[in-house]
Amino acid sequence: MHDARHHAAHVADARRTDLRDDVVDDLLELVLGHRLRHELLEDLELVLLVLRLLLAAAGAELAAVTSMGGHFCINELAAISPLPLLNAIPEVDAAIARRKLKKVGVIGTRTVMESKLYGGISSAEVIAPEGETMERVHSAYVEMAIPGRVTDEQRRIFHTVGRHLCREGGGEAIMLGGTDLFLAFAGKDPGFALVDCADIHVEAIYRASST
Repeated sequence: MHDARHHAAHVADARRTDLRDDVVDDLLELVLGHRLRHELLEDLELVLLVLRLLLAAAGAELAAVTSMGGHFCINELAAISPLPLLNAIPEVDAAIARRKLKKVGVIGTRTVMESKLYGGISSAEVIAPEGETMERVHSAYVEMAIPGRVTDEQRRIFHTVGRHLCREGGGEAIMLGGTDLFLAFAGKDPGFALVDCADIHVEAIYRASST
């Protein structure tokens, strides 16, 4: 049985191996069993391989990367995918335009914040935390995403930074740029408006599947 050793560094070897059932099982364990959660996938080889496996499903007409973190390579994936991809970022951009927002903040992983949602928002100015504040948000997000649970302190960080971006930075709403951020905001009033990127993507997928 092929052993990918459950680490992204070994994915290239896995890709060169005949994809027998045992290899597929091993790769699914790599992604699911060992909880390498979607927002933490930073290795392009791993993302491409997982997508390749998912696209093997018979009868699929459309594919979606159901992770905001996974969108860091969405254009590269679209270029090689045998199926059209439903990219969340243009959907988020359109939702911001419909709400006529002029300035929005973003929180999520470091990559999402530094790139201001991968540079894909043109309908409004995007602002992000800086310096140590960005690092606190990133660390809180990673520590929340891995177990899939939010602590009171992590929630406090997200809410406090969001309020600062709105009150001091002039943001009219905060983009939740990480799929797992719903854990910190569901049923809570943070004191500012939200643009939930994951919710917007889900709605777009539903519309596409209903036509």
